[in-house]
Amino acid sequence: MDTRRLLRTFAIGIGTAGLLISGCSGSGSSPSASATGTAAPEGLSSYYAQKLSWRDCGVEGFECATMKAPKDYDQPDDGDIDLAVSRKKATGPGRRIGSLLVNPGGPGGSAVGYLQGYAALGYPAQVRARYDMVAIDPRGVARSEPVECLTGPEMDAYTQVDQTPDDGAEVKKLSASFQKFAAGCEKRSGEILPYVSTVDTARDMDVLRALLGDEKLHYVGASYGTFLGATYADLFPERAGRLVLDGAMDPSQKAVDMNRDQTAGFEGAFQSFAADCVEQPDCPLGTTSTADAATALKQLFKDLDAKPIPTGDDRKLGESLATTGVIAAMYDEAAWPQLREALAGAQRSDGSGLLSLADSYYEREPNGKYANLMFANAAVNCLDLPPAFDGPDAVEKAVPDFEKASPVFGRGFAWASLNCAYWPTEATGTPHRTEAKGADPIVVVGTTRDPATPYKWSRSLAEQLSSGTLLTYEGDGHTAYGRGSDCVDTAINTYLLEGTAPTDGKKCT
Repeated sequence: MDTRRLLRTFAIGIGTAGLLISGCSGSGSSPSASATGTAAPEGLSSYYAQKLSWRDCGVEGFECATMKAPKDYDQPDDGDIDLAVSRKKATGPGRRIGSLLVNPGGPGGSAVGYLQGYAALGYPAQVRARYDMVAIDPRGVARSEPVECLTGPEMDAYTQVDQTPDDGAEVKKLSASFQKFAAGCEKRSGEILPYVSTVDTARDMDVLRALLGDEKLHYVGASYGTFLGATYADLFPERAGRLVLDGAMDPSQKAVDMNRDQTAGFEGAFQSFAADCVEQPDCPLGTTSTADAATALKQLFKDLDAKPIPTGDDRKLGESLATTGVIAAMYDEAAWPQLREALAGAQRSDGSGLLSLADSYYEREPNGKYANLMFANAAVNCLDLPPAFDGPDAVEKAVPDFEKASPVFGRGFAWASLNCAYWPTEATGTPHRTEAKGADPIVVVGTTRDPATPYKWSRSLAEQLSSGTLLTYEGDGHTAYGRGSDCVDTAINTYLLEGTAPTDGKKCT
């Protein structure tokens, strides 16, 4: 399996490092907001009336453009931010419905990369026939004035810091790594950090909707993309069209509760993996029980914490990178055979397999360069919600609850939740119910054993949305659309093409 296709925490993006946009000649125009029947918000007329100059992307079949948005929507005269947009026009046959905006999650996943590398090529043909497939890299992400924090070597060091500290010295080292990360973001991207919230990006989406000539925004968002889509619907319910929110987040939860729920989600995913593994003759965690498999994995992590092993790279595999590698494979059951092989390799003191999985999670290239996924991820998350913990003492008190949620991953997840405590920009968002009163029917899709966005979040969001309808996929892995369930795909395709939402509570396998 190509590790570049692995899904990530709050992300469903596919690695697309080779699909860079090149600026070629060509032009086009976009209608003003008035042409779509909606007036521009006060003070934003120039943004809603701008014309997009479409050009060849250097990727066959795609057009690209740059959209301007105010850096600060509260002070639109304080300067612009440039946002990368791409589209692939509807192929026909059939009447064009409009534009279908896609977002792969993250926060930090490149929507343009996802569009060009998968969505505009891999979505069902009947959907691509009727919609212009469109993406915009959110502010701070990839091609849209990306947040930068650490150099490649600095990021290598950051990913290897022990996230299950055993004593005061290791706690200080971990805290220092979070502080260095935050300081690097402030140094390299301080001017943009206050302006990359989900609300800001949702407002960008409405500008793009108008420039594309659509009265309503049609949208498929996965993982964090569901939070973005729900935020859009809450801000602009009358402009929310056919919205699919797949693998939903719950906007009403505090950061610490979300982190603990996600910890339990990964434990559930590991239990599914372990149950499958022990039935396989090559299971490196034993062939007796899931409990024994969990014990064996915890022992492997403990051994790697004490003595990292070679990888064939100048980095060694310690507990932190090994844990990340295992987590990466929890997103998709198709990665389970690769994980078994990687774990067996680690038991032979060959850490290359788990390192490869970890690198896919962090979007690290073989040359040591990282995409900005993790930088943007922290920047958005730390702005959207107050930090889960205010310091190491608070983490120590919470560790037992996290370990109860996951005996395998709990301690590490608890300490990882400390990252926003040192963030240089104060959070602007708070937990809140999202109702989007007046919006057309919105389809929320939940997978019962989703590790990164636990099923309970989808249930909660569908209940909060005044027009929400819940579609359940009873299975493993992160998100459901396009992952093998004909039942799920048929329900979503019907909704996108005909506007008919599935019956609330519909279940698929």
